[in-house]
Amino acid sequence: CMANFTLPPLPYSYDALEPHIDARTMEIHHTKHHQAYTDGLNKALGNLGPEWQNKNDAVEILKNIDSVPENARGAVIFHGGGYNNHALFWNNMKKGGGGEPSGELADAIKKAFGSFAHFKTKFQTDTVAIQGSGWGWLVKDASGSVQFITMPNQTSPWTRWNKEKLTPLVGLDVWEHAYYLKYQNKRADYVTAWWNVVNWDEAA
Repeated sequence: CMANFTLPPLPYSYDALEPHIDARTMEIHHTKHHQAYTDGLNKALGNLGPEWQNKNDAVEILKNIDSVPENARGAVIFHGGGYNNHALFWNNMKKGGGGEPSGELADAIKKAFGSFAHFKTKFQTDTVAIQGSGWGWLVKDASGSVQFITMPNQTSPWTRWNKEKLTPLVGLDVWEHAYYLKYQNKRADYVTAWWNVVNWDEAA
């Protein structure tokens, strides 16, 4: 038996983020990679019996990752993280995005990093420096402050909820499949381009 997660639709057309993120990459990333995490999550939960097969909130599952039976936990961290990370990632971007956040989010970034420019430098440098595959994240913690973290592979910041109450606000995927067609091995160029499509309104 399988669980019932389905691939969330992209909130814009595949070519909406051109020239920064190319249409072909978006299409493959969404229809192949995100679909694979969706299928993998359904399969991992499907092996666990009815009480897991009927769950339909990935965030709740990830927040309570310690309650997932050990034999499936690794798969749920990977595929559940991949499922939710990508859903966030698509919404974190928009045509005509970029610039700087305003209001509360801008204040929180300034307080945590000194300035938006300092934040941007740290996010860029540390995300480009991730070894292998992973994500750079702007997260909110229990005190309402924001911080930057990196997470390996598809591990979601939600998996640190019980200890740190982290809420992911903006995530950047630096798996090679996210940029290789257009940028090849030039990850830094991809990260630089990504700043032009960040959806700060959604993050706020």
